[in-house]
Amino acid sequence: MTTQLLSSTQLDLAAQLLREHQLVAFPTDTIYGLGTLAFDGPTAVRLYIAKDRPPEKAIPILIADVADLNQVAIDIPPIAQKLIDRFWPGALTLVLPKQPSVPFEVSATDTVAVRIPDLDLARALIRLTGPLAVTSANRSSGPNPRTAQAVLDQLGGRIEAVVDGGATPGGVPSTVLDCTQLAPVVLREGAIADHVRAFLRDTL
Repeated sequence: MTTQLLSSTQLDLAAQLLREHQLVAFPTDTIYGLGTLAFDGPTAVRLYIAKDRPPEKAIPILIADVADLNQVAIDIPPIAQKLIDRFWPGALTLVLPKQPSVPFEVSATDTVAVRIPDLDLARALIRLTGPLAVTSANRSSGPNPRTAQAVLDQLGGRIEAVVDGGATPGGVPSTVLDCTQLAPVVLREGAIADHVRAFLRDTL
């Protein structure tokens, strides 16, 4: 397989590839992500294989707008809504009760991890496709990629395309916060963990 390198002006082609059950990497506000349609379970399996990712690890979902959240999550807790209002778009991933339509291959549990990236290019692509199941565009345990070339270095020949949007502005993965418990719990420190903890201290 030859991995296509697409420019940031070729989002229509990237969206077409995703609709054709292909794996496409693209930049976010943190690092490059590797995505497939959120409701395309069989292609999600290919994503695990491309990354050598353990199958028990759920794949987060990226959405473009808060209005899309109910496609992938249900019963949003009040504290989660406050966090959304404060930190989205941004580097905060929230673990929420899962919409039953989200495939088992994307999340084998009754929860789903969701965020809105703070990068226009990423949200523009997601608006063309709908919610995307997206994880870091690297081999499992490999370095987090901030450029298209870094993605190719690890996944070239394993995925169909990479959208080259230049270097990502962040470089540190998002903070992951479990909002399905009475008191939210940080599952991954990530980019803005201190800001999230301070917000929770002031809010709870």
